[in-house]
Amino acid sequence: MLQALKPLLAAGADEAPALGAPGRRALSFGELRALIARTVAALNGAGIGRNDAVAIVLPNGPEMAACYMACASGVTSAPLNPAYRADEFEFYLADLQAKALIVERGSASPAVEVAARLGVRLIELVSRAEGGAGDFDLALPATTPAAQGGDAQPGDVSMVLHTSGTTSRPKIVPLTQANLAASAQNIAATLQFSARDRGLNIMPLFHIHGLIAGVLAPLSAGSFVFCTPGFNALKFFGWMDEAAPTWFTAVPTMHQAILSRASKSAEIIAKHPLRFMRSSSSSMPPQVIAEAEATFGAPLVESYGMTEATHQMASNPLPPRARKPGTVGVAAGPEVAIMGEDGSILPRGAVGEIVIRGANVTPGYLNNDKANAEAFVNGWFRTGDQGQMDAEGYLSITGRLKEIINRGGEKVSPREVDEILMDHAAVAQVVCFGMPHPKLGEEVAAVVVLREGAAATERELQAFVATRAAEFKVPKKILFMDEIPKGATGKLQRIGLAAKLGLA
Repeated sequence: MLQALKPLLAAGADEAPALGAPGRRALSFGELRALIARTVAALNGAGIGRNDAVAIVLPNGPEMAACYMACASGVTSAPLNPAYRADEFEFYLADLQAKALIVERGSASPAVEVAARLGVRLIELVSRAEGGAGDFDLALPATTPAAQGGDAQPGDVSMVLHTSGTTSRPKIVPLTQANLAASAQNIAATLQFSARDRGLNIMPLFHIHGLIAGVLAPLSAGSFVFCTPGFNALKFFGWMDEAAPTWFTAVPTMHQAILSRASKSAEIIAKHPLRFMRSSSSSMPPQVIAEAEATFGAPLVESYGMTEATHQMASNPLPPRARKPGTVGVAAGPEVAIMGEDGSILPRGAVGEIVIRGANVTPGYLNNDKANAEAFVNGWFRTGDQGQMDAEGYLSITGRLKEIINRGGEKVSPREVDEILMDHAAVAQVVCFGMPHPKLGEEVAAVVVLREGAAATERELQAFVATRAAEFKVPKKILFMDEIPKGATGKLQRIGLAAKLGLA
């Protein structure tokens, strides 16, 4: 196994296309490698070297993809969500102890003002109009060279990301060169990438899913990645027609939005047959998997990932091996096990906490001994997810331990209720969550999006759930909305949803 990005990105032929974008010439692998070398040298010449954190605030697109890979190859890349507010940028730039901030020339991001206030060096990225998609220069005058320059080594921190911080202060997750290389190779092996593949990336590039599965893994196999400016269901099929992809990866809410518009684009779907589709970052209802496979005539593989694992932990395999809708597949890189409350590894079929260990797992949170003591047990990393493994090694996630609804001592998995409601003919999307109750502690609630032209009442849906589940699992409150509230990466967020909707 390769343990650093430089040899990992040596796969594609010099003249082969690496990065594309709507309406732009492709950047070749030779050009990409030259760009990475040029960028690392420029950073080193300005005193920024290995393990120095460089924050990146750029819009989605090929420049962001290329800048991330260039920084990750020689310094510590720290991609940040461009939509953050000034106070959020202040927290993240200070917490990272960022040595510099990269923004596009002329950027109006509040990050620019925050960086000036914190004394963080500002670096402007200038697109090279004559170059291919993603080609750029950094406006960066040379100063005192970095003490530790050159290509990053396997143990160097290649990237830092923060956990979501839904219920506590966000934690810094350092990921080494070896972590990134291992994860990219795991994903490339799972999805059988080759130089013939063409990926359509619609995932945000400040998040582990898009960075590793959408960009780094396919490039490590010498295949092409078409970078969109971000997800837009109205533009998806136009991009599909231009990119001629063989695959794409997305979160379930994106897949559902794409499917809602697929009937008008049957010609494009037929013109560009997919080898597979991939879903990750949150649970995909089996009903939606079936609809996607019928629409695109291709298998949809559901995978399981998290930031601390440099994304992928398990995945449903590609044909001819079996896909099991409702599961996240088999271990796909790291070891995966089920742990009991006493720290013992449980037999197959038992329900417990999902734990992992392997080359793609972070060495530990930065400057957070308490979090590390809680997260690592007997060499295993605790995911915080509850699940079980069947006799064939397929993993089912029964809930996020922190998301389990405790209704007067009765434990309710919101995912179980989601899947029941998804079977109702009128329901297009659903997310169940816990809302406070004065006597029971929590009560079950749900947000539902109805299919276009369909109708249903709260009472009707409650009665439907009651035919399939115990009374305590029936949502006592159902809100009908046009769109499911989502986080910045498109994931459903159960924790904190009651407060967001005024139910707490």
